[in-house]
Amino acid sequence: MNSKRRILLLISSVLSLILVDRYFRNQVEPQLSDWFTPRNRPDVITTTDWLAPVMWDGTFDRQALEKYYRRQNITVGLAVFATGRFADEHLRSFLQTANKHFMAGHRVVFYIIADVLFHLPAVELDPLRTLKVLPVGRESRWHDPNLVHMRSLGEYVVRRIRAEVDFLFSMTVNQVFQNEFGVEALGASVAQLHPWWYFRNSRNFPYERKPDSAAYIPFGQGDFYYDSSIVGGTPHNVLNFIEKYLGGVIHDLERGLNSTYERHLNKYFFLNKPTKLLSPEYNWDAAFYPPDEIRYVRVVRYSGSR
Repeated sequence: MNSKRRILLLISSVLSLILVDRYFRNQVEPQLSDWFTPRNRPDVITTTDWLAPVMWDGTFDRQALEKYYRRQNITVGLAVFATGRFADEHLRSFLQTANKHFMAGHRVVFYIIADVLFHLPAVELDPLRTLKVLPVGRESRWHDPNLVHMRSLGEYVVRRIRAEVDFLFSMTVNQVFQNEFGVEALGASVAQLHPWWYFRNSRNFPYERKPDSAAYIPFGQGDFYYDSSIVGGTPHNVLNFIEKYLGGVIHDLERGLNSTYERHLNKYFFLNKPTKLLSPEYNWDAAFYPPDEIRYVRVVRYSGSR
């Protein structure tokens, strides 16, 4: 069996699982007027054309949000993919800093999606934090890691995660939390603005431009360029994204195309507008000095070895 056919079969099996059962718990979000003050940041985009809030320092009342979500008694999942050359190096810092800053004061389940070569670092977690290792198969060695991550995450959302958490984030392991990543980031469908492309002309966004690709966005269209390092929302919406992404991969493979994960993600959010956007403060690239608009870096992303 050739590599392409094997990939198609692996993806198709997970898509079939995703489509079998659609039961999820519903989450009601608080009213924007109770916690969101966009006029406090006239220097940046705080509200999208479809009226979704963009989270910047100074635009939200965390105390009001904490009061709301504590009544909801929420549990938040954070999935991270721990395979590849630098996984062990980054994972300790990721878990140590996430334990301190990610949804502090709320129940959190860390899902470590790992291959057979994975070594769990010794990290002491706070009482409200739980860590679960979710293994992936041997195919993780020869597939696109983003494809393996999302395929595995979709399978685990259906089989267990959806029954354990109210909100779910998927993040890359090469990130370090520096400040609070709190309940202001919760939403039905959460997208991360790209730290580089937010400050660039939208005409130059690196969308997929091949018309036959499922990720295609025509010139002159598109809202923002979203970063693939963070995606979140309710388990239902995360799974919906995974379903569309895997379907897009199959579409492209059958036509001899191979677009990137990030371009598929941008096409998804182009068609399915996120209900909340995280500013570049939530995923700043360590290679660049923050401009004046970035007042409060919450998460820093590193490329390669540190």
